[in-house]
Amino acid sequence: MSNTPKDMNGAESVVRSLHSAGVDVCFANPGTSEMQFVDALDRTKLMHCVLGLFEGVVTGAADGYARMAGKPAVTLLHLAPGFANAAANLHNARKARVPMVNLVGDHALRHQKYDAPLSADVTGACEPFSDWVKSGTDAGSFARDAMEALAVAKGAPNRIATLIAPADIGWDEGGKLAKEAPSTAPAALDEGALTDAVRALESGDRTIIIAGNSVLEDAGALALLQGIADKTGADIIAPTSNRRMERGQGRVPLAKIPYPINMALEVLAPYSRAILVEAVPPVAFFAYPDRPSLLLPEDCDTVSLCGHDGDGPAALAALADRIGAAAAKPSDTAMPARPQSGAITLKNIAAALSNALPEDAIIIDESVSAGGDIFPAGDAARPNSWLALTGGSIGIGIPLSAGAAIACPDRPVITLQADGSAMYTIQGLWTQAREGSNVTTIILANRAYEILKGELHNVGAQPGPDALSMLNLDRPHLDFVAMAKGMGVPGRRVEDVTDLMQAIEDAAREPGPFLIEAML
Repeated sequence: MSNTPKDMNGAESVVRSLHSAGVDVCFANPGTSEMQFVDALDRTKLMHCVLGLFEGVVTGAADGYARMAGKPAVTLLHLAPGFANAAANLHNARKARVPMVNLVGDHALRHQKYDAPLSADVTGACEPFSDWVKSGTDAGSFARDAMEALAVAKGAPNRIATLIAPADIGWDEGGKLAKEAPSTAPAALDEGALTDAVRALESGDRTIIIAGNSVLEDAGALALLQGIADKTGADIIAPTSNRRMERGQGRVPLAKIPYPINMALEVLAPYSRAILVEAVPPVAFFAYPDRPSLLLPEDCDTVSLCGHDGDGPAALAALADRIGAAAAKPSDTAMPARPQSGAITLKNIAAALSNALPEDAIIIDESVSAGGDIFPAGDAARPNSWLALTGGSIGIGIPLSAGAAIACPDRPVITLQADGSAMYTIQGLWTQAREGSNVTTIILANRAYEILKGELHNVGAQPGPDALSMLNLDRPHLDFVAMAKGMGVPGRRVEDVTDLMQAIEDAAREPGPFLIEAML
């Protein structure tokens, strides 16, 4: 904290204190009530400031950054309406259990009683999408509040912390620096649960281990998980939605519970015992007529070895030690043959991606209805980090990739993006262009909300033309190449699978963003 001025306002004290604790990126869409933070960020030059043209881009990018950097960024949002725009991707971030600190401006304390046009219940707006909410009260304690927010965000499990910033405590003098507060450590392993897990594995019953979160991000933990499965005959699987998976050649391939409820029930039906590691009992995304909400069989004996607040890799190490298992040496998933010329279909797209994805790529998967067909590509491809939609609130792919690219500027980012959900946050392409990020966005253009057509049938509907017209993206067709060009991102449309592979390979080698509209 050298060269720190003796007299500073509340906003500067927050910026300097957060930076001293390791926060060095701010994703922002500020308004009038946040101008003192804009000024403080400019004067201190302590953070990389990234502008999003929509608040949902800001929070989605902060999510992607946290998943890859392993630490929180700070977001800067404008009052309750701005937070409302940000909330959908905050929902996803909260379900992903990533660390994030939000600074949400509010009217000056003396102005709040007058019900100005942008007045609203900021605390009420923030609470459903945050794990911790507090409103600052004065310049002198403002940085201490920010350090409390940071400690909450970084504690186990990671959380969303939102600090409301009335304008006057930001511009008032008297700001004081604050030291980083301790964060909550992971919960200790429950020895009783460990014994129960060993008993399940040694029972001879059909057993499945469902492992999520940090286990999936740790290649060593995945190898140990496979070793436990090899030793005991148990099966292993990941939850349906995961913030990050380390995948590709040389790593343990791990299937995930399918999204479609009938497929999920079929996959889990054989098991009479389940062991959860940083996971909860799997639940269907929605309720359907004549289908259960919980996906494991009713009589399945379930053991929670380690909750979301625990240390999954450490729990697996303890379990392996108890049963005498060693880490497995993964055998590479065979690379499929490179598809020959022809239309891009759900049958050949996984093989095309497996061959075309560059080494050490970060894959952002918001492919939605194509997701089940595309997912196998991650195991057969070169080593990669696979980030996916977690909370089901669509419109995260393009912002998530922007944040991941900020966290890892030397790694290529490939976004597998459904066309319908792309339109929620298409503005994120502009942020990619402004930052010069090496992001290749592949729009999977089936010109429909295809997944919802299946959901219509799942609830027993027999859709007619009026129902289907609400699910088709036509009249007019969307032109993603033209939209990308308007935001400074070059692009091309492809209809042949060999052209798709070549376009991915070319784009990943070139600096800066590129968009490929792949016609399915």
